[in-house]
Amino acid sequence: MNNAAILSKSAAQARPRRIVVAMSGGVDSSVVAALLKRAGHDVIGITLQLYDHGAATSRKGACCAGQDIHDARRVAEALGIPHYVLDYEERFQRAVIDSFADSYVAGETPIPCVNCNTQIKFKDLLETATELGAEVLATGHYIRRRDGERGPILARAEDAERDQSYFLFSTTRQQLDKLWFPLGDLPKSEVRALARELGLVVADKADSQDICFVPSGSYADIIERLKPEALTPGNIVHVDGRVLGSHNGIIHYTVGQRRGLGIACGEPLYVVKLKADANEVVVGPREALATRTVELRDVNWLGDEPLERAAVNGLEIHARIRSTQAPTPAMLHVGRDGRTSVVLHEATDGIATGQACVFYSDGSAQARILGGGWIGATRKDAELPLAS
Repeated sequence: MNNAAILSKSAAQARPRRIVVAMSGGVDSSVVAALLKRAGHDVIGITLQLYDHGAATSRKGACCAGQDIHDARRVAEALGIPHYVLDYEERFQRAVIDSFADSYVAGETPIPCVNCNTQIKFKDLLETATELGAEVLATGHYIRRRDGERGPILARAEDAERDQSYFLFSTTRQQLDKLWFPLGDLPKSEVRALARELGLVVADKADSQDICFVPSGSYADIIERLKPEALTPGNIVHVDGRVLGSHNGIIHYTVGQRRGLGIACGEPLYVVKLKADANEVVVGPREALATRTVELRDVNWLGDEPLERAAVNGLEIHARIRSTQAPTPAMLHVGRDGRTSVVLHEATDGIATGQACVFYSDGSAQARILGGGWIGATRKDAELPLAS
């Protein structure tokens, strides 16, 4: 199989250069390292030690600890490339785990993988790569990077089931200048086949799953250890104001949850909102979950025009408000106060604060990623910010 045919255009046609590959110990990053090595680049493998939570280091589906570091080292040795393990535990704790816990205590449903990509891999690791004299940092993420007329752009991956654009929306333009994603044009099945063809020892290794630093699979266990005050009991309140029962910590609940509420009522009830300031779990009928408007904070914009200009009168986009949900038609607005909102064409149930809303140019499998932001508030009706 021809290397130029299987590498992304930027990686296959580039002159030989020094490239750092973020090697997690899995099949994807291992294939990236092998392909770039065969394409004639000066490849350096770096694996990050992000945490050490005992069982997490050996749990099937974990990453960035224990066996994964060993596997990355074996792959690098077989490829004949330098390999370094960097201790990033303190940085990861501060930027990802602590932020995750704070968000949960605030009644949100966080996505730690986004912070890990932006703050750890594409910030701290990218700086380290530059210090090593590398021009590029390459990863095994499934997303496509292209060189546009006004700089690099991102687009959804060829393999829709593996597309990771939802978790990479906060990648900045400056970071994109030095990032490569060689697997964006490949289906996962072909990556597996390449790993076998290349003789990689991790060819049949299982993919990482869920949140890497939660060894038991229970988010609440991590929060209880880091934020014991989050277990303060409070009331479960109906949207009409009635107190229906009590809870032992809002961290045990998520927006949209129906089962395990611990209350009896004559109708099916769902968690509608988590009010951290009042320590209340608000429940109601399913129709109370319907959301048309999401208000965003910390927006990262990757469009060609400045956001304020592009969306001043509303910009038609496709929005993705869950990693498992396809992008849907919406309108992006920026008010004169700088507030950014997305109005969905059709109401969606159970949108939680702390999640991401990612912007796409359209609903196609090749859509460009225009950026995104964190959901800070949700509203049942279509509410526009004040126009400029």
